[in-house]
This record gives sequence, structure tokens and C-alpha cells, in this order.
Amino acid sequence: MSKRVYTLDVYITEGPMTEDFVDRNPTVCRTIEIRGNQTLERLHAAIFKACDRFDEHLYEFQFGEGPHDPNGRRYILNTGFEGPIAGPDEPAGDVAKTTMDSLGLAVGQSFGYWFDFGDDWYHQISVAAIGEPTPKVRYPRVTKRVGESPPQYVDWDEEAGGEE
Repeated sequence: MSKRVYTLDVYITEGPMTEDFVDRNPTVCRTIEIRGNQTLERLHAAIFKACDRFDEHLYEFQFGEGPHDPNGRRYILNTGFEGPIAGPDEPAGDVAKTTMDSLGLAVGQSFGYWFDFGDDWYHQISVAAIGEPTPKVRYPRVTKRVGESPPQYVDWDEEAGGEE
């Protein structure tokens, strides 16, 4: 068992959200604690659940000069797909095999999480703290929620009042 727990603030920075939703929820953030020996795949599952999503899609984590640096290291879901979604460069690793400890994270560091390559949900993940695990606590866990979860799919017709 890892002797480290990472406290991560996961912000939704971009996605298909209506103006009304954004006005009511200027910040959407979930604080998640995860053990160092848990993988990026487990982090994805925690974010997925914390954002009340129900339909799985491809995703990747991005590490570079900023949260979504196109030249940064990318960790992807290994689907065996070889094509434009995988990108022109080789990924740095597989989310199912990459542990949090292996990333060399530091407090204050930010990285990106891109979910659903069609609807493009972008998240910034900030490392808020690195500490020791609490006995008898199951990780990952959500410790704080700010803002409502946006609907995974917006009914734009309904949002426009059904006008055509």
C-alpha cells in the first residue's frame, strides 16, 4: 500500500454547457483523494463518478507546460486503436498501468484530463496536497464538491425553448 495520498482539485474548464448552467455554476470542482499506488484509470473512474456521468468515452491525461499542452506527455486508454485519435506522437503510457506515484507530482502542479473526444470535456487537475493515507479509508474518494455536475449531454433544443 502506498504511503502517499494525493489531494487533487479537478475543475471542469470547458465542455458543452449552456450559458444558464455556467451562470448558475461559475466554478465546477471536485476534490478527490487518491493513493499513490492507484492508477490514472482509477482517477478517471473517480472523476467520472464525481461528475455524475453515465456514458463512457475515450479519455487521456496530459502533462506539459500547462494543463493541455499539445507537446506534453500524454497517458491514454490503450484501446489498440491506431489512428488520428491516438495522435501523431507516441503516448507516454497507458492509464491502466500508470500509478500516481510514478508521475512525480508536486504540490501546485497542474495537469489536464480530456474526456470524450467528440464533446470535448476539458478539466484542469491541480495537486493541492500530498500526505499520508488515513487508516480504514477507501480511496479514491471525493471530499468536496463545488457547483452542480453539468449534464453529460445537453438537449440544446430544450435549452433554446424548443424553438426552431
